Amino acid sequence: MTTTLLQTAESLIARFFQHSAGHWRSERRYYTLPEGPTQEIESLIEVAFLEAGSDDLLQLAQLHNLPEDGSLVCGARVSWQSNAKIGGREQSQGVTVFGALGDLLYRDRGFAIHTPVTAHYSFTNPDRLCLRTEYGGSVFEEEIRLVGERYRTRQTIISRAGEQKMIGQYLETRLG
Repeated sequence: MTTTLLQTAESLIARFFQHSAGHWRSERRYYTLPEGPTQEIESLIEVAFLEAGSDDLLQLAQLHNLPEDGSLVCGARVSWQSNAKIGGREQSQGVTVFGALGDLLYRDRGFAIHTPVTAHYSFTNPDRLCLRTEYGGSVFEEEIRLVGERYRTRQTIISRAGEQKMIGQYLETRLG
């Protein structure tokens, strides 16, 4: 990829993370394919924008064996607490860190694993981030779309061996 395109990708991801910063309520539904159970989950999410050279990005660079000289141009720290909508049982809570360099998004953990992963990212327009992450024989394709200042939509498709296994659909509303 040319230097100009990489700079454009990096400026778009920085803008996207900055516009995503804040507190969100996420309502999502997971469909297990072809005819498995459907789960409804509600989460409280906090997104913090990370500038190049921040402690979180320096630690993330170490996890990925990148140079420690602030090579990650920006990032985000995302924390969440999730509960099942039916029964209110806590599903998960945690924190993950993202850092961008070129057209790669570095993460300190994957969707289903607690080890570092990378995703290729692209934009179909400045408000629509597309990610593709692969590990353990699975492919995670995700689209996150900013809808004005108050909403985000997300869709995740999880595939294994070329067959779609799960679809997650999300509506996220900015709090405050």
